[in-house]
Amino acid sequence: MTDTPPGAGTLSSDDLIRAKDIVERYRRAMARRIVGQGDMIDGLLTALIAGGHILLEGAPGLAKTLAVKCLAAITGLEFKRIQFTPDLLPADITGTLVWEPGRSEFSVRKGPIFTNIVLADEINRAPAKVQSALLEAMEEYQVTIGEQTWPLCEPFFVLATQNPIEHEGTYPLPEAQLDRFLLKLKIDYPGVEDELNIVRLNRDEAGSGGRGGRSFGDMEAALGADKIEALRTAAANIHVDGEIERYIVSIVAATRPAREKAGSRTGRKPPHAGSENAVKGHGEGIYRYIAFGASPRASIALYHCARIRALFAGNTFVRPEDVKSAALLVLRHRLSLSYEAEADGLDADAVIARILASVPVP
Repeated sequence: MTDTPPGAGTLSSDDLIRAKDIVERYRRAMARRIVGQGDMIDGLLTALIAGGHILLEGAPGLAKTLAVKCLAAITGLEFKRIQFTPDLLPADITGTLVWEPGRSEFSVRKGPIFTNIVLADEINRAPAKVQSALLEAMEEYQVTIGEQTWPLCEPFFVLATQNPIEHEGTYPLPEAQLDRFLLKLKIDYPGVEDELNIVRLNRDEAGSGGRGGRSFGDMEAALGADKIEALRTAAANIHVDGEIERYIVSIVAATRPAREKAGSRTGRKPPHAGSENAVKGHGEGIYRYIAFGASPRASIALYHCARIRALFAGNTFVRPEDVKSAALLVLRHRLSLSYEAEADGLDADAVIARILASVPVP
């Protein structure tokens, strides 16, 4: 463990050890069913501690749904799954008013969104009016049905999945809704050894119709409500130096080409102009690849997630490495890339990597 610098937060060594123990128990419990997806496992816990939502992107069969079910099992939270389809209606998610002839009045029938963990499976297969039904819930933690507004359960956690390899019959999420997700996790194929372990883990399921191993009754309840609150308290006491705060804001500001153009018109340098030479070192610069950058909501998200990454690493203060490790997850769905990026074969991760290389590290 790195020595704590002067002016660190109030997180004691005992609290840090206790938090690390909870994190390791969670990782062990998840690893019993989820093999070779350590980044996804840590990403789920990061969002749960931060109180944000997650967009999971990956090809079919990479344990996205299984991971969410495992998370619900080891937290003991109520879980519901919504399969998004083109014929889904907003009322199928939020609920609706039902006429009761015996009482001659309408009553509220709440939808599946009234739970702790919501799995919005293949969210990009439903049209915009259905996707937008989640906006109020994800941002305000409430749902309006008729003339009444109902608070959602606490905690409330949306995990949406989408398949990146199929585009026919899908509806891309609008930027306003993407910004509601704290993190975007990309799920890759496992390595050969990990896949071999997956096969061995499921080798006794022959003849079960593929249903073996889907009971979660034996999952260790490693992350109850008290432990989640303990992790949140520990993360809130992680120290963030003023230079690290400035570093976080500089990274997010460096995603905004409009700021650079404004600086050119006024003759003043934008806040990230100190990285100008480093940016030019990448050729013609990165700003031609970005149509729109991230908002201050991204700065807030990066701040909180960097704290949690420091907690996972066993530190009582945030290092630049913690900020960098969280930046991809926080920013990749908040950047709108230009046609030039697509033409040059660059995705959001590649552009963010260039931004991280361009911003001076404190």
